[in-house]
Amino acid sequence: MEHDLAVRAAERQRCPDCGDTLVTTDERFARWCAACDWNVDPAPPESEPGRLAAARRRLARRHGEELAAAMSGGRASRPRRDAASVLALGIALLVHGATLGLAVAGGLLVVLGWETVVQPVGGVVLLVVAFVLRPRMHRIPQDGPVLYRADAPRLFELIDEVAAVTGTAGVHVVVVRSDFNAAVTAYGWRQRRALFLGLGLWEVLAPQERVALLGHELGHFAHGDVRHGLLTHQALRSLALWVDTLAPSRAHTVWDTLFNILGYLPRCAAYGLLALLDHLTLRAAQRAEYEADLSAARAGSTGGAVGLMERLLLADSVQTLMRRESAAARMTGGAAGRAAREAAERGWWERVAAHVSSIPAHEYERLLRVSARRGHGVDDTHPPTHLRRRCLTLGEPLPAQVVLGEERATAVAAELASARATLARQVVDFGRAVSDC
Repeated sequence: MEHDLAVRAAERQRCPDCGDTLVTTDERFARWCAACDWNVDPAPPESEPGRLAAARRRLARRHGEELAAAMSGGRASRPRRDAASVLALGIALLVHGATLGLAVAGGLLVVLGWETVVQPVGGVVLLVVAFVLRPRMHRIPQDGPVLYRADAPRLFELIDEVAAVTGTAGVHVVVVRSDFNAAVTAYGWRQRRALFLGLGLWEVLAPQERVALLGHELGHFAHGDVRHGLLTHQALRSLALWVDTLAPSRAHTVWDTLFNILGYLPRCAAYGLLALLDHLTLRAAQRAEYEADLSAARAGSTGGAVGLMERLLLADSVQTLMRRESAAARMTGGAAGRAAREAAERGWWERVAAHVSSIPAHEYERLLRVSARRGHGVDDTHPPTHLRRRCLTLGEPLPAQVVLGEERATAVAAELASARATLARQVVDFGRAVSDC
C-alpha cells in the first residue's frame, strides 16, 4: 500500500506528456512542465468583449511583434508623420466637423425657420444631438483622494525629477486610486496634466520599479503618443459615443423600429470610422508604449523597468486576493463585522505587497509563457508584455538616473498615508477591488 501511494505521488510529480518533473514548489499556483509547457495555461481563454476589441488585440500582437523586431539595443527612432497619421488626423477633423455641422445646421434652422413649426423643432433636435455628441474634456474625479503639489511636495518633487529625465514637464495633480494601474491624461480646456496612481500596483513595486512606472507614464507626454493627442483622442471618444447612441434597441414600439431603421446607415458609418481610426493609430500607439518603456529604463534603470513588466503580469493574482479579502471582511454583520472590517483595513496594502513578494520565480516564468501564447497585454491596445520585457533586455543595461532612496521613499509613503487609509476603507467597505486597465 505504501509503495503504491509513493508511486502515485511520484507520478503526480511527472509530466503526463513528456515525463519531466513538474514545477510544483507552491501549492497556490498551477503545476506545469517547464520542458513541454504542459498545463502552462490552465485557465480558459479570455472571451473577447466585441469585434473591435478582438481586432485590436490581433493588431496589437502583430504590430507589437513587428516593432519588437525592428528595435535593437534598446534604441528606437522617433516616428515621423506618415500617411496613416495624416489620414487619422483628417478623420479626427471630419468627426469634429460633423458635430460642429450639426450644431450650425440646428442653429440656422431655429433662427431662419422661425416662421414655420417644423424647422425650429428639427433645429432643436439637431442641437440636442450635437450637444450629446460633443467632445468632452476629462475632469478630475472627486470620488477618491486627489493630491496637489502642496499636499505631497516630496512626491511631486520625485515626479518632476523623473519628468526632467524623460524630457517633459511634471503634472498638476495626482489622483490616487485603488486599482492595479497607472495612467496620465490631460484635463480641462487648459489641458493640465494629471497622473492616476493605482495603489494596487504602486504598493507592490520596489523603489526603482516605482521610478520606472513614473518614467513610463510621463514618457507618454514626452513622445507625443498619438492617442493622447487632443484631436485624435476626442475623435475616438466621440465615435465610440456615436456607436453607443445609435445602437439598435429592442423594438417594443413602431418608433423603436423606425429608430433602428433610420439609424442603421449612420451607425455603420460611425462604426466604420471608429474601426479605421483605431487601426490607423494603433501602430503609433504601440511604438509610443515601447518608447515609454525606454523612458522607464532611463529613469529607474533597466532592472527597474524589467521588474515593472513582470509585476504587470500579476494583475489577476492581486485582483483575486483583494476581492477575496474584501468579501471575507464583509461577511460578518453587526459589531463583529465592523471589527472585522477595521482589522482588514489595517495593514491592507502591506498584505497585498507581502502576497506579491511571496510569489515564486517559477510563477513569473509561467506567466511570461502565457503572455507569449496569448499575446497578453495590459489591455487590447498595448503590445504583449513579454515583448516589452524582451526589448528592455536588449543592449547594455541602463543605470538609474533617478534614485528613490530610503529617506525619500519614506517621505513619499507618509504623504500617501491618508490616501492609503481612505482607499483601503473603500475597498473593504464597498468591494472596490483592483481592475486590470
